[in-house]
Amino acid sequence: MDALHQTRPGLKSGELLAFYREVRDTTTRLAAPLSDADATVQSMPDASPAKWHLAHTTWFFETMIACPHVSDYRRFNDAYHYLFNSYYESLGERQPRPQRGMLTRPSLAEVLAYRRHVDEAMERYLCGEPQADAARLLELGCHHEQQHQELLLTDILHLFAQNPLRPAYRAPGPLGVQDRPLPPPSSQAFGGGVVETGHDGVGFAFDCEAPRHHAWLDPYRIADRLVTNREWMDFIADDGYRNPLLWLSAGWARAHEEGWSGPLYWEARDGEFWSMTLRGAQPVDPLAPVTHVSYFEADAFATWAHKRLPTENEWELAAGTTAIRGNFLDSGRLRPQPPTESGSGLKQIYGDVWEWTRSAFLPYPRFKVSEGAVGEYNGKFMSGQYVLRGGSCVTPMNHIRASYRNFFPPEARWQFSGVRLAEDV
Repeated sequence: MDALHQTRPGLKSGELLAFYREVRDTTTRLAAPLSDADATVQSMPDASPAKWHLAHTTWFFETMIACPHVSDYRRFNDAYHYLFNSYYESLGERQPRPQRGMLTRPSLAEVLAYRRHVDEAMERYLCGEPQADAARLLELGCHHEQQHQELLLTDILHLFAQNPLRPAYRAPGPLGVQDRPLPPPSSQAFGGGVVETGHDGVGFAFDCEAPRHHAWLDPYRIADRLVTNREWMDFIADDGYRNPLLWLSAGWARAHEEGWSGPLYWEARDGEFWSMTLRGAQPVDPLAPVTHVSYFEADAFATWAHKRLPTENEWELAAGTTAIRGNFLDSGRLRPQPPTESGSGLKQIYGDVWEWTRSAFLPYPRFKVSEGAVGEYNGKFMSGQYVLRGGSCVTPMNHIRASYRNFFPPEARWQFSGVRLAEDV
């Protein structure tokens, strides 16, 4: 199984060039509001500086495609191979992840020059007819960079949240919070049985989404919308963070160790909750989906609500009944919003927040790790992680699909992660 899985030909060379340009330009635009200092600091070991994201995605194209496939290509700087490798052990030593913020040099301007250097070589190569294996790697590289676009924004939010000035990444004007009645969630029933799940082989997918296989599902119901901030406030008011009967043991220990009393970035101001956002500190919108909660918190809330989290197969079956639309990075909102759809049917399946499932991130039946460096892309992380589905308000829309499997450890909170409930029938 390759690190990308498709049974029809991938993008043609002209389409690849257009996709490459779109992805690279988007990343550069996302970094444009940042100063050199903004782009250099690392707020925690799990986050990376924006400058590192800009350089690492460029390193991927240089190392995987330009060096082996572009004639007469010369590396921009030999030292960058060490500085901007991420976790590819088979490709050599690298800067330790917790110390990426120590890289005050190269400057942001030099990193942007590095991007231009590699882009020029890639443009020359893509104007011809790239070899099939290089074309597949390039498509993988574009989707890899879209992952880093999301990480760049979530990491900048975490960094700015540490600053007492609460700086805004983008125009800090209020987004219009409306506290109005919202109907209680309803649910949609699914009959279960033997279902097909996993990527269908048409178009791009990461290796962990395949192979397509059969799974058994018991009948279940899944909520028609996401859990809201108002519902989370009710959980807090009912001592949800202080009731050990609701929590997994590891979650209870982590919540006490880190002093959790609400979602990450929430703070009380004059009797109401505010939250740090990419548009600066804002009042918490009671109707918007709760976000920046861990798997441990999601599971505790589900227990409190006498429900459970869906499995990833349940989520995928439900998502297959819904078109891919929603509040993504493309909207420019950069914050979850209340449901905009009315009537029956599932809402907010895609966009707004990544939805925790109760499924561990494990290989599908017959999964095989790819040969070579790309085999380190997903398979090596299939331990101690939980699957999230659906994308978020900072995910590019053309990056998501029903079979997409995001994954994080159960204590992770800095991503735009939220909750949809399910229950047995």
